[in-house]
Amino acid sequence: MTQDVKKVVLAYSGGLDTSVILKWLRETYNCEVVTFTADLGQGEELEPARAKAKLMGVRDENIFIEDLRDEFVADYVFPMMRANALYEGLYLLGTSIARPLIAKKQIEIARAVGADAVSHGATGKGNDQVRFELGYYALAPDIKVIAPWREWDLTSRTRLIEYAEAHQIPVPKDKRGESPFSTDANLLHTSSEGKVLEDPWEEVPDYVYSRTVNPEDAPDAPVYITVDFERGDAVAIDGQAHGPADLLAKLNDLGRTHGIGRLDLVENRFVGMKSRGMYETPGGTILHLAHRGIEQITLDRGAAHLKDELAPRYAELIYNGFWFSPEREMLQAAIDHSQAKVTGTVRLKLYKGGVYVVGRKSPHSLYSEKVVTFEDDAGAYDQRDAAGFIKLNALRLRLLGRRDRD
Repeated sequence: MTQDVKKVVLAYSGGLDTSVILKWLRETYNCEVVTFTADLGQGEELEPARAKAKLMGVRDENIFIEDLRDEFVADYVFPMMRANALYEGLYLLGTSIARPLIAKKQIEIARAVGADAVSHGATGKGNDQVRFELGYYALAPDIKVIAPWREWDLTSRTRLIEYAEAHQIPVPKDKRGESPFSTDANLLHTSSEGKVLEDPWEEVPDYVYSRTVNPEDAPDAPVYITVDFERGDAVAIDGQAHGPADLLAKLNDLGRTHGIGRLDLVENRFVGMKSRGMYETPGGTILHLAHRGIEQITLDRGAAHLKDELAPRYAELIYNGFWFSPEREMLQAAIDHSQAKVTGTVRLKLYKGGVYVVGRKSPHSLYSEKVVTFEDDAGAYDQRDAAGFIKLNALRLRLLGRRDRD
């Protein structure tokens, strides 16, 4: 019942949608609204969100703006990168991995201010509603969740603007027309979907890309960089140490310049429909391939192949919003155990949209040039051993062959 809500924490961007939600919550639930705005490295100045909230009557003590960039990369992006997680083999999960952190902070604020509800601006068609709410319920099982897009009758951009104007909510000029596409951004990626992207046969217009240069316009000479890893996490670029957020930002700059990390994907949403999105993940693409490069020489075959089996399941859990589930935590423990010796340096070539691993070294390398050489190995490997190995592996095939021949 609407009268049961006294105070609600709203995930607030300061944009049109969440500003309308702020007013709608007050009108519909007659409640106090607390705003929470997360800096996840989306590249936007966040103080306007504070000013907008104050303009709409939110008291200073009820406005929360938090810089979560290092926590986002260290505690969410890096663990995911250790897993080599790709949803449906391609998507680096830039939007998905941000939602559990936002949900966690909302619940923390709700507890701190004594709120009995949380709210978000995700629509009833998308994945984000699931991700936010699974996070809320995992951390606060009895919290009330308000999802306006599933309750109100503001079913179009026109109706939103009409509501905003009727309640003296400022409407930016660029919001009065139909938005050509919708975007979401953080330090890991920018995603774009809807409108001009809805026909999967049509190529993504160049103006949709905001985070990478066109690979055709990237520098004509390749650039070589090194990335240092410790226990599976990147810690330095070209020998210079960086904190988690600064390191990803530096890789983003390199990726932008060289047109790296563009992905045009038709994916399967958790709610059941297919959708077409365009993702730009410049630094994440470099980091993903660099991590695979260092694992090539530090992970045992059995561990590496098992990780490759687990990675799609892990990615699906993140995509579907189960970050706080016991199965994700179990997988994380196994993945993190595998990273104990994943330390060393990878050299990469960046060139016109491509990332190429061209060198790797590690104090824990399992690669033995002495064993693998085509030259005289001085007895390091006895080739005669292969005959028995092959015969034992062939035994069942030979038995099958004899039976089926008769």
